[in-house]
Amino acid sequence: MTESLSRRAPRRFWGWGNADAALSPREQATVNSMLAALDAPLDDRPVPQVGEFKLPAPRVAPPVALAPMFSAAPLDRLNHSAGKSWADCARMWLRQAPTPPDWVAYPDDEQAVADILDWASAAKVAVIPYGGGSSVCGGVEAAVGSGYAGAVSLDLERLNRVLEVDPVSRAARIQGGALGPELEAQLKPHGLTLRHFPQSFEFSTLGGWIVTRSGGHYATQHTHIDDFVEATRLVTPRGVLQSRRLPGSGAGPAPDRLVLGSEGTLGVLTEAWVRLQAPPRFRASAAVQFADFLQATEAVRAIAQSGLAPSNCRLLDPREALFAGVADGRRTVLVLGFESADHPLQAWMQRALELVADHGGQFDAQAVERSMAGGDEHRSGAAGAWRDAFLRMPYWRDPAVGAGVILDTFETAVTWDRFAAFYQGVKADLARAIHAATGQQSELSCRFTHVYADGPAPYFTIATRAADGSVASALAAWRDIKQAANAAVVAHGGTITHHHAVGRDHRSGYEREVDPLFRQMLAAAKQVADPHAVLNPGVLFDPAGRAVGITGALG
Repeated sequence: MTESLSRRAPRRFWGWGNADAALSPREQATVNSMLAALDAPLDDRPVPQVGEFKLPAPRVAPPVALAPMFSAAPLDRLNHSAGKSWADCARMWLRQAPTPPDWVAYPDDEQAVADILDWASAAKVAVIPYGGGSSVCGGVEAAVGSGYAGAVSLDLERLNRVLEVDPVSRAARIQGGALGPELEAQLKPHGLTLRHFPQSFEFSTLGGWIVTRSGGHYATQHTHIDDFVEATRLVTPRGVLQSRRLPGSGAGPAPDRLVLGSEGTLGVLTEAWVRLQAPPRFRASAAVQFADFLQATEAVRAIAQSGLAPSNCRLLDPREALFAGVADGRRTVLVLGFESADHPLQAWMQRALELVADHGGQFDAQAVERSMAGGDEHRSGAAGAWRDAFLRMPYWRDPAVGAGVILDTFETAVTWDRFAAFYQGVKADLARAIHAATGQQSELSCRFTHVYADGPAPYFTIATRAADGSVASALAAWRDIKQAANAAVVAHGGTITHHHAVGRDHRSGYEREVDPLFRQMLAAAKQVADPHAVLNPGVLFDPAGRAVGITGALG
């Protein structure tokens, strides 16, 4: 079979987004400026093509009854070979498909999922559940070791419907394969929204959000998909795990908490009930500038501990603000916003601005007033520029990969009392690691994506290049830098990941962060749900009695 079985628009297997995506002239100029700042030559080498890859023949054959749902088309296998991290794209630019699955399966319904798992368990075939494929931590590639007869990527794109809406309780039952735009389009006629917008919103699914505990657009309060999950349905090789719909319960450990963050190791999430809300009618936004980054963090801490719960509270250090196009690189910028479906927001914004002023923040009061007048002010100015850059940054990265430029990120969370030392320590550690790996002097930029009463979630951006400008050298350097980043965030008191999941690339940090006894308990749960250990082996942990090891982009 050579034709793709996917019913969605063709994706770039070597980069971000749809195959026909293109940069605007303004975006191309931004990328050119970034490359020039790194002394990296503009590169017009051709992007990878499917015909340049020699994929091994499938090692196993699906049963006849299931075969119509299985594809060995090269494009399907390439699209499911890896996620969308910088290293995933670099390997594709090198025309080195990372451990392609033998087959890609497109189940039509939940029963087909169960049938595929039954066959795979009996045939010793690894199964990698696949939502939108936007993983940036090695969570969806078939790097399962040599102990399996084959590997199948299980794509849930056909399970993409809103099945039921409860307008009284404001909740909906939605299939796990629904992309962000698909589920929002189906909720809109009901006057409701999930309003969970990760950066990957266009190319990630509800099921993927839940099993990776994704972070959405809310900077406070509803920061993770966890806050919206009411009940889950997980298909495992041992049967279906279904939790009850309840607004809250104190009845023992919550089953949904085992599903959240399980990353496809325990089962396939086919449905979930999620809490909805009315779309916002009132908005308020402000762009606040500070002369000093650490002083600005004190302002953000005051807001986070005030109970005001802004929807947006993104703090950008000077370098990050310059990269996003919202300042000149000398000032720290806070992008602050409130939204509500119920009430005007003047009092909330006024109090927040009093807090930032107490810490030296400066803002345009007239622009703030305009933002509350019902127009599109929240889409203009610094706030609008940041929003546009946030959504488009993944597209900017693709041409940089081919030029041997490492443009990557890592994120974490740490308590306020540790943050100042954490910020300085991580930056120093990574500056040394980048210099050792590339010979280049480079400085990290940092922004806060989410903030809590007890600490922020810092998000660091790396921009550097290989000494010889080659993609191969850049990939080797990336591996050293990524290992250094994993070690630094944990050593200085942060989590290995706040919202990008563990996968394979973060396992070294996860194993330092999480108590060994808990990992043994998790492996024991897998033995019950997946006794033949076919589900996504090597992600989070090795199945009991089967050493898969940390493989994938980190080698």
